[in-house]
Amino acid sequence: MRDPGLPSLDQLRVFIAVIDHGGFAHAARALHRTQSVISYTIANLEEQLNIALLDRSKRKPTLTEAGRALLADARAVSMKVDSMRSRAKALSAGLEAEVSLVVDVMFPTCLLVRILNDFQQTYPTVAMRLRTEALGAVTQLVLERVCHIGICGGVIAPPDAIERRAAGEVTMMPVCAPDHPLAKIEGKIPAAALRDHMQLVLTDRSQLTAGKDFGVVGLRNWRLGDLASKHALLRGGLGWGSMPHALIYDDLSNGRLVQLDIADGKAFQYPLFVIHRSDEEPGPAGRWLMQQFFDLDHSLPHGAY
Repeated sequence: MRDPGLPSLDQLRVFIAVIDHGGFAHAARALHRTQSVISYTIANLEEQLNIALLDRSKRKPTLTEAGRALLADARAVSMKVDSMRSRAKALSAGLEAEVSLVVDVMFPTCLLVRILNDFQQTYPTVAMRLRTEALGAVTQLVLERVCHIGICGGVIAPPDAIERRAAGEVTMMPVCAPDHPLAKIEGKIPAAALRDHMQLVLTDRSQLTAGKDFGVVGLRNWRLGDLASKHALLRGGLGWGSMPHALIYDDLSNGRLVQLDIADGKAFQYPLFVIHRSDEEPGPAGRWLMQQFFDLDHSLPHGAY
């Protein structure tokens, strides 16, 4: 048997398009080519690789076992080339006019202000567009190209189009008001006791996390769209929930909130990641900004959020 030949990037992208768009005709429309050209390209690719990629015995072509295995390779090659072209474009274009950043609401404001102050000093001519979101909404905005860079929590696995790198973590603590019934329990608080009381839960409008719960224990819960509302309701005694330690440090010190000693642990770590689209390399200012989050010291000053 002869060795496989060298497929072209165009052949690989046509192969991907046939699968993603559900057939030769749909791929032809998406790529603005004729159906015969699409069919011919796939046939040439199969000839190059010396293997059948698609089963054409049915009305809609389906992947063969070999096709399923090689589709992942085709996607990887296509994404790598897109990434290289994007990087070259950024390098040749020079400094970008604007950087758009979306940050998870759990990220400490004091650290964000410090980074953005340094950004302004280093790149005074580059405009900054900043948004804050929760859970999967951060990834959604980057995925949809609304924002170039995101600082997100690790609540979901990143889509294939997202490049992700770890950038520290935030300590989350379960708390309630001092006059809340849970605050009166001595010793470890069992999960059964938590389930009997209203839990305040942060939610978002992202399709990536639609219908998913993260850390929900209470049988009764209120879904809140922003962290400030959750903070206010916790201090008002309307329920219990987890909050970033840096945000509630003063509340714990002044007795406005108390930490719950629950059986599963007093605190947990909320991992943070820097993300961007893998096919859109940030420019010089964006790369500098991302590096600040990678290099960040997450030992927070007490009481500063």
